[in-house]
Amino acid sequence: MIPLLRKIGAFYLEGFRGMTLGRVLWAIILVKLFLLFFVLKLFFFRDPLAGCSEEQRGERLLEQLIERP
Repeated sequence: MIPLLRKIGAFYLEGFRGMTLGRVLWAIILVKLFLLFFVLKLFFFRDPLAGCSEEQRGERLLEQLIERP
């Protein structure tokens, strides 16, 4: 099993080493994904429990767990 994984890893490593334009495209893709998820997390998925004490967090969690339809 380990030799197979090493062969697969060497295959991909050699493929990425041989890329020229592909490296730039992968870098652009990764930067875009990072920014996309960072912006989404920052603006759209805010922490609803921010600013609450530990006791208030526990109460809100309990309410959410109990109030299931």
